[in-house]
Amino acid sequence: RGADPIWLANGHCAGMEAALSEWWARPWGAQNCGHGEDASVLCSGSTRTRLANGSSFCSGRVEVPHDGEWDTVCDDSWSLMDAEVGCREVGCGQALSAQFGAAFGQGSGPVWLDEVTCAGTEAALPLCQARSWGSHNCNHREDA
Repeated sequence: RGADPIWLANGHCAGMEAALSEWWARPWGAQNCGHGEDASVLCSGSTRTRLANGSSFCSGRVEVPHDGEWDTVCDDSWSLMDAEVGCREVGCGQALSAQFGAAFGQGSGPVWLDEVTCAGTEAALPLCQARSWGSHNCNHREDA
């Protein structure tokens, strides 16, 4: 149960909305609900990319899962376009900058992706062009 204000109530989705803010509902804050009616979800999938060690959900070292492990992306060729795909994938909107040189600390374990080059239309970083998984010439001082 939440304790903060209830912003949306009695909403209806068509199924094509990209965000809850796009559904039809009463005006923001106009509701007749209590926290005993808070909405919840259980999703079947998970993101293919995450941001670790940042000050918020939308900042951090770029990590991708492979073979049951999460680890890092090398900053070789890392650009704002690559960061744009990563930010969009994790639901954080437009990229403000492309950090490199382990700006959010060094990861440990394998470096999964190197020489990532996104066109900007990809839905996820692993769909961008890159060396094959685990093939790299990096160390964790070069984590994106």
